Amino acid sequence: MNLTPTESERLTVFAAAEFARRNRAAGVPLSHPEAVALLADEMMFAARRDLSYEEIVDMACRLLTHEDVAPGVPAMIPWLSLEASFAEGTKVLVVFQPITAAPGEIVPGEVIPADSDIAINADRPVVELEVLNTGDRDIQVRSHAHFFEVNRALEFERSRAFGLHLDTPSGVGARFEPGIVKTVRLVPFGGNRRLSGFGGLTNGPLDDPGIRDAALALAHARGYRGA
Repeated sequence: MNLTPTESERLTVFAAAEFARRNRAAGVPLSHPEAVALLADEMMFAARRDLSYEEIVDMACRLLTHEDVAPGVPAMIPWLSLEASFAEGTKVLVVFQPITAAPGEIVPGEVIPADSDIAINADRPVVELEVLNTGDRDIQVRSHAHFFEVNRALEFERSRAFGLHLDTPSGVGARFEPGIVKTVRLVPFGGNRRLSGFGGLTNGPLDDPGIRDAALALAHARGYRGA
């Protein structure tokens, strides 16, 4: 038996839908792909049974509830679109919000703010440095870059920046334009204080004896400004 790509895909959807039906019958909440497979299979089967477009959409919206799926799944399926075979030919079926979310259910990726402000880098000592970009183009430094090892065209007291990063929220950075002095606030790294990568000047525990002097000598040898 030779199957076309469309027929092979239809069998894959059916197999996934059967997997979902077994889980549902056993009381196992359906995952996102399982719920999509079950909905798609039932919609395509309904089309083969010559149900009308409106009847299929109505059926699809009543097929699953939030109790049948894992938390967050309803929000992950805002709409479902598929091609189905009707007696008169192939049509595109589209259903919106096929699964109604439970009241107050958390949406995947939702940002839930705290009741009060969160202090960033609270109680960490702060070092302020003036930084000059001696290059010919803008330089951007991200929040958790080891400031001691940033672009060699940035001129500042590098010895004072060892073991420090920008005092900004994670993911935020600072941009330095050529020829303009900018003051930055730096705070110490937390965690295990072991750094790897960046400019390749440290590559080890920040608190090991001698590592700061060795990194500073290497920065000077490589032409880092302010080293």
